[in-house]
This record gives sequence, C-alpha cells and structure tokens, in this order.
Amino acid sequence: MSHYFVTPDGPGRPRTVRARIWGHDLTLASEDGVFSAGRLDLGTAVLLRELDPPVNRPARFLDLGCGFGPIAVGLALECPDAHVDAIDVNERAVALTAANAKALGVADRVTACAPEQIGPAVRYDEIWSNPPIRIGKAALHELLDTWLGRLTQDGVAHLVVSKNLGADSLAAWLARQGWHVVRVGSAKGFRVLDVTRATA
Repeated sequence: MSHYFVTPDGPGRPRTVRARIWGHDLTLASEDGVFSAGRLDLGTAVLLRELDPPVNRPARFLDLGCGFGPIAVGLALECPDAHVDAIDVNERAVALTAANAKALGVADRVTACAPEQIGPAVRYDEIWSNPPIRIGKAALHELLDTWLGRLTQDGVAHLVVSKNLGADSLAAWLARQGWHVVRVGSAKGFRVLDVTRATA
C-alpha cells in the first residue's frame, strides 16, 4: 500500500506496458514503485472497456490517482479539445504520466501534478478513477468527498471498484451522501459506477 503515499527512493527499474485503450495501441513507460507498475491494472482495463470515451468537446477532465497515466493519455488522445488533469500523491507516478503524455504527443493537454497543485476553483466535467480502495474507508471517503465536490453541476465521475473490496457498500455510502449512483458496467469482479449530483 505504500505506493499510494510514498514516492520510492532511488532510481526505479524501468518497465514497458503495452495497452489498447479505446482503439489506440499504446506503449507506456512505467517503473517500480507505482501502482500496477508492470501492466494495465485489471480494474482500469475494465473501466476503459466498459465505457465509451467521452465526447470530444472543450471540457476539463480529471484522472484521479493517475499512476503512470493510461487513463489520462487515453482521454487526451480521444478528446483533442479537452484538457486533462492527472493527479497522484506519488511523485514518480506524476513524472511518468508527464513523460508518457509527452511521448504520445499530448503533453500540451495533460497536466500531471500533485493534488495540492490544483487550484481550489477548478471544476471538472468528468472524473475518471480506479480509486485506491486499500487506503482504508476513512481516507477513501475523504478523497471522494474532496474530488467529487469538484464536479460541475452536470458533471459525472466514472469509478471502477472491486466487488470484493466493497463496491456495493461504497455505492450505498455515496448515495447516503446525496450523490446519484448508477452501476453502468460489471466485469471480472469489478463494478463500474457513474456518480452525478442528485437532482432536486
């Protein structure tokens, strides 16, 4: 679990991850010490397979917990008119996402940074996340409270959560907080949830 909070010391062993994201065959740089360093995580793969990419428009998207950046670069490739913020507490993950965005020609539309570098007034049309369930319930709830609150009035968050790690209880908790939650996909033991502001 340390990779959620601690940037590893010393040089990391370089890895190469190949992934097909929304029809794009991508080669991504990764390193030891980041989440799912050696492959596209199964939950992330389910999220990207179960959902179509966003409609291209002048929007702002958030990749919450970006790892080495597969979601962020996928969004930027699919939506050339949008901007993607990719945040992670792991500095190595942030650096890898920035490097992958540059290598794939989308660095001008991907901002990879630490969470605290995002201005408090920034709002998002869409949030995409394979959230770090294993950080514990209290920390996870705080994380989601913080960033779901950054959605625009009509914004949507797309989350993928393992059923065995509490997807259904998380959906119930979100509903109790006043969010509208819809399960839009389910595969390989994961739930894909769309979260929007509840209408009055």
